Amino acid sequence: MDFSAQLDELQQHAAKAKQAAEQAASESREQLHQRIDQAQVDMDRAAKDAQQQAGQATADARSKWAQMKADAAARTDDLQAKMDRRADQLDAKLAASQADGAESDAADAIDFAAWTVDNARLAVLDAIDARAYADERAKAAGA
Repeated sequence: MDFSAQLDELQQHAAKAKQAAEQAASESREQLHQRIDQAQVDMDRAAKDAQQQAGQATADARSKWAQMKADAAARTDDLQAKMDRRADQLDAKLAASQADGAESDAADAIDFAAWTVDNARLAVLDAIDARAYADERAKAAGA
């Protein structure tokens, strides 16, 4: 399995997210909402793709992935609800408080992504070790 290619793709994905955040910082709210809508479409597509891939995995991995996907969907729904409520609010203090909460949520999501990358690194190293051990055992059995 080519983990390097997958990690390169992940790195490019993170770079695109960083670029989008940098660009969004100077956009109007209407542009931001368009960007958010597109991000939602992209996440939904990725979730469907992941669901198809999970269908090919083992039952244990599938259940872990399903839980992570459900958690991500719940966070996405919560984010959308917060954005909808924000549009209805006129109070500046409340808006500032909600902005603080949104920034905190974004920081938490970044921390979660970092944890996910660390978890992926450990899983990749474990997979490489498992393959090396399997190859070693196969050679020993054939010798």
